[in-house]
Amino acid sequence: MSESTSRAFPYLPHTDADRQAMLKSVGVRAFEELVEQIPKEVRAKDLEIPSGLSELELKEYVASLAAKNKPASKQKCFLGGGSYRRFVPAAVSAIVGRSEFATAYTPYQPEVSQGSLQAIYEFQTAVCLLTGMEVANASMYDGPSACAEAALMAARLTGRNKILLSDSVNPEYRLVTTTYAQSCALALERLSAGAGVTETLAADSDCAAVIVQHPNYFGCLEDLGAIAELAHKHGCLLIVVTDPIALGLLAPPGDFGADIVVGDAQPCGNFLSFGGPSAGYMSTRQQFVRQLPGRLSGMTVDNRGQRAFTLTLQTREQHIRRAKATSNICTNQALNALTMLVYLTLVGPQGLREVAEISVRRAHHLAEKLAAIDGVKLRFASPYFSEFVIDTPLPASAVLEELAARNILGGLTLDRFYPELKSSILVSVTELNSPAELDEYGKALGEIVAKQRSSSSACVSVGA
Repeated sequence: MSESTSRAFPYLPHTDADRQAMLKSVGVRAFEELVEQIPKEVRAKDLEIPSGLSELELKEYVASLAAKNKPASKQKCFLGGGSYRRFVPAAVSAIVGRSEFATAYTPYQPEVSQGSLQAIYEFQTAVCLLTGMEVANASMYDGPSACAEAALMAARLTGRNKILLSDSVNPEYRLVTTTYAQSCALALERLSAGAGVTETLAADSDCAAVIVQHPNYFGCLEDLGAIAELAHKHGCLLIVVTDPIALGLLAPPGDFGADIVVGDAQPCGNFLSFGGPSAGYMSTRQQFVRQLPGRLSGMTVDNRGQRAFTLTLQTREQHIRRAKATSNICTNQALNALTMLVYLTLVGPQGLREVAEISVRRAHHLAEKLAAIDGVKLRFASPYFSEFVIDTPLPASAVLEELAARNILGGLTLDRFYPELKSSILVSVTELNSPAELDEYGKALGEIVAKQRSSSSACVSVGA
């Protein structure tokens, strides 16, 4: 590359003269001498990289690639299972996009971090109000890691090493919790959920905690009161995985005796964004606060008697001796947690309840419409929130492929984690699914099933 050519690229600062000076400094005349010891047969061939594009050409090319995508926002989306397409008020992005929030870092120095500390404090307060618990931390990486950390926390509090984990808990939460447990020599035992809810609870004196989800992965509502009573009878803690939108309508887990409540902030103002990032939340009882992972922001007064905020509990390894730390969590996903806080503040308690009510009404309307199709039925009889499971006469993957061809993301297959549910689909409904979309889903599924039955009848006739 000549000097004149190299200067045509503003991000390549070195000229030929610069490169020659560097080569001379290391005692070689050409770059090839630096690699001559590498056998030619293992050297990379010429990459044949095409010439660079101008900025205008590059933008047009990238736009053409992006146009091939079919994002969930451009389709009729009924996907759920932990990540949901919900309405995000424009004010959420406008507020969290301000530079003082986007550039904020760990508030090590309270005198210059009052804004961040107050935001964390308000987030903790909102989580406590939602879950019915007494104290919450400054968020976690995400819902699955919060669940895993809760299991470790329960083991520390009880001095026991067995965790009972319901099969109706989100499989991703179970996988992460299993990984954490294995690294800490905790024993995990599964609780059957063949009927859509946790069926058996064989707790004993070795059990540290029982983990259930409410509403669970199938959308069904668990009997938290009965589970809490059985768990506490054997000295176990009850850990509940929750959906923050559902808590706008359902009684909080704290009212049923839950000891630790965790969940994911994604449904509250955080976009799908190809699966992340998000934030997890964790709340518990005041008596357990010393074993709560991460850190807490508290409200106090400064030396002039004015309200001030500070980190009142820091149990992560960056702040205290590793042997004393409750967790090695190194960030609290503060921007995503702030997004949840801004969303909850904007919609308020009544708005959150309305979002939940719309989701429930439309989910039940769609479920009734789909169950009326010959050959389609609801998999579980238990009460459900805004997600439900249907069985179809075709393999779930085939049904979803047909729906996708009609611009409908019809739900999730379940056989990856539940092999017995090969013909089952997890359908999720939110406030963004209009009545017209529900009708279109029902019509499309009805036609797909009828087409399958017609083909089957034709095959029988030909065989006869």
